[in-house]
Amino acid sequence: MLTLIEDSRQQSGKHELKHKAWAEQHVSLTRCKLPYGDYALPPKVAIDTKANMLEIAGNIGGPKAEHKRFIAECKKAQEDGCQLYILVENDEGIEDLEDVARWFNPRTAFSPNCIQGSRLAKAMHTIQERYGCVFMFCAPEDAADIIVDLLR
Repeated sequence: MLTLIEDSRQQSGKHELKHKAWAEQHVSLTRCKLPYGDYALPPKVAIDTKANMLEIAGNIGGPKAEHKRFIAECKKAQEDGCQLYILVENDEGIEDLEDVARWFNPRTAFSPNCIQGSRLAKAMHTIQERYGCVFMFCAPEDAADIIVDLLR
């Protein structure tokens, strides 16, 4: 399914003919302010940032609703032909999935069944294979530069 971005400054009700034609063609619309023009295609690259390992562990191994939402986003990006990067910022020196496999989840102290590194790494690998997204890791101070590099 193709998704177009429509400038939020377009007047409501004045473009229904286009909207109807697009709906018939299974083209969806998202409204937001565009810097120029009235319609645009979304980027072919998107970055989802995670503040730390606990956040991504919660997205993947946390409550079912959280897991479903995360997977739905990965799947939607794949369907739209968008390369999704999940950039996990961390101060723990984690740089790749091998490091994730050795990660110890500190929540174990009060939640013994929480996801641990080995299971999290396997799940991340499966998500990459299934949905084409890429997990990346960096120190928080490097995130801004990495995002700019990926979007170029």
